[in-house]
Amino acid sequence: MVAVNLARFARQPLSVTVVNRGGEPGRGVAYGTSRPEHLLNVAARNMSALPDRPTHFVEWLGTRCDFSDLPVEELRETFVSRRVYGDYVRSLFESSLRPIAEKSDVLVRTVDADVTKLEADAGGGARVRLDRGEALVADAVVIATGHSPPAPFPGAENLSDDGRWWGNPWAEWHRDLPAADGHIVLLGTGLTMVDAVLTLTALKWEGHITAVSRSGGLPLSHFHGAEYPDYLPDGAETLGLTALVGLVEERCARLRAEGRNPCIAVDKLRPHTQRLWRGLSAADRRIFLRDYAARWNIMRHRIAPQVHRTVRDAIESGRLELRSGRIENLVGTEAGLVVGVSGGDGGVFKLTGDRVINCTGPHARFSETGVPLYRTLLESGLASTDELDMGLRAADDFRVIDRDGNPSSWLYAMGPLLKGMLWETIAVPELRGQAHAIARSLLNLPALAPPDEALIEYSI
Repeated sequence: MVAVNLARFARQPLSVTVVNRGGEPGRGVAYGTSRPEHLLNVAARNMSALPDRPTHFVEWLGTRCDFSDLPVEELRETFVSRRVYGDYVRSLFESSLRPIAEKSDVLVRTVDADVTKLEADAGGGARVRLDRGEALVADAVVIATGHSPPAPFPGAENLSDDGRWWGNPWAEWHRDLPAADGHIVLLGTGLTMVDAVLTLTALKWEGHITAVSRSGGLPLSHFHGAEYPDYLPDGAETLGLTALVGLVEERCARLRAEGRNPCIAVDKLRPHTQRLWRGLSAADRRIFLRDYAARWNIMRHRIAPQVHRTVRDAIESGRLELRSGRIENLVGTEAGLVVGVSGGDGGVFKLTGDRVINCTGPHARFSETGVPLYRTLLESGLASTDELDMGLRAADDFRVIDRDGNPSSWLYAMGPLLKGMLWETIAVPELRGQAHAIARSLLNLPALAPPDEALIEYSI
């Protein structure tokens, strides 16, 4: 989307290179799924990729024959499949970008490679080293790599050739399932676990599924929201974590007493979350991650109602069991893969699976990354980690801050890489705004205030 916005707004000759290993640019991991049961977690009306055109996605859906018969109001509330959204972003890249590029003399190309290293160029800008040996010269570089890979588990290093272990939940694990009386263990109970359960249900696999995480909590369902006043006081970013938690919990209790969904209180924070996060001290942020992040994720990152019903049906039928505990290790045995788990009560239990799938999400400690590009960025001093070691440190304009505390003149980062700085930086409203702002900054254009961001209906 940075490339799309560069092509939209450029008024001078420009060369843009998108470096991407495997897969079609625009789809990424989430929207590259081929499974129709994997739905967006947000209604179509909030999924425009262009912040200055808030109805763009709904309008695009209306041009497709599989949605053309739906009334616009119904289409706006639809949770469409993620592969359709991949078609949308891909079409922006292919159909919308290239005609504009021809008009504005913008040349866009893609390179199928991995970036292994970035180096400052003596003449300004950078050299981008690729794994196939060549180097690209650039005036500016944007790192838009998305989530880090999951953290490794003790013992997983011995299972690389064991077909029962799937460290990548987006691989083709569903093509070789255990027998109908088998047992699949899912590590994690969040959105990736939900995807796995949906696929097993769609394939009519009848075995038992156990999902385990520290909280053991299932993401909540979206709901039709209602009007609710903004309840944050002026200067809320200076209150500190204890006062903010008290304020939100008081609102949640009041909503419950009124027979309303307490998630409304969390939704009303959405336009302010980044400001509140940045106002917290490092100590308060660590306390939040330790004590409140799991509950926040369950309430904040909700799923489509029909998806929630499918997962709840699996739980109620006994096919799916949710367990809470810390995953300690993995051991391969003749009987199956054994997952050692320490429970919250200090006890230890074991789960033995015919298949074990890692659904835990991205690695939480950025400095321990195994990604070559990230490692070389930190080792060279071109980049530094945020104070929580969740990702990269960056300035307000998304320029990466180096080891000495100086914003880069050519290197930008966006998305999940900035989670430690912004907390809310993984959903489409944040990503589209960042892509828009970075593109205009690279073109030396003034930032636009997208009209939809103040009007987004976050409570559905």
